[in-house]
Amino acid sequence: MDYGQRGNIIGKYLHQSGPNQGKNCHGWGAPMYPSKNIIENAVNSKDHTTLVAAVKAAGLVETLAGPGPFTVLAPTDNAFAKVPKEALNNLMLPENKAKLSSILTYHVIPGKWSTAQISKAIKDGKGMYVAKSVQGGELTFWMKGKDVYVKDAQGNSAKVTVADVNQSNGVIHVIDAVLMP
Repeated sequence: MDYGQRGNIIGKYLHQSGPNQGKNCHGWGAPMYPSKNIIENAVNSKDHTTLVAAVKAAGLVETLAGPGPFTVLAPTDNAFAKVPKEALNNLMLPENKAKLSSILTYHVIPGKWSTAQISKAIKDGKGMYVAKSVQGGELTFWMKGKDVYVKDAQGNSAKVTVADVNQSNGVIHVIDAVLMP
């Protein structure tokens, strides 16, 4: 599906709900419109061009445009820049589609989880909350002060830098690192 003109139209809208109501969701890279789905909003973000390219290469556009609900932990382009360029380019090759899909679906949790819900689950879990990703692997959430972090299966952590970017089919939390299953 070509999102060119449609993405430009979406960019004219402002985020209409949640803590960023009426604001350009700083850190997301574009105004979000919560009546649009994750893909319709993501294609307009200047800070997530690598993520959008990876989602397309992995064949996940239709899935993430579906009804959900999904909680997406969305690495920025700066997060992807921390991955060695050769490794990232290799993942984008058609023969590595299954591996790329596994990594990307590791960033997706079934259901719509706000940071308030995640924070409560962390408190209820005495400092940790373990969520199962769509990929099947576990993600461990924890807090440092008021900041929410998520740790991957390799022991690497990412900070939620922009929280609760509501979409018609879920919510996006922007993170500062790529998570690995």
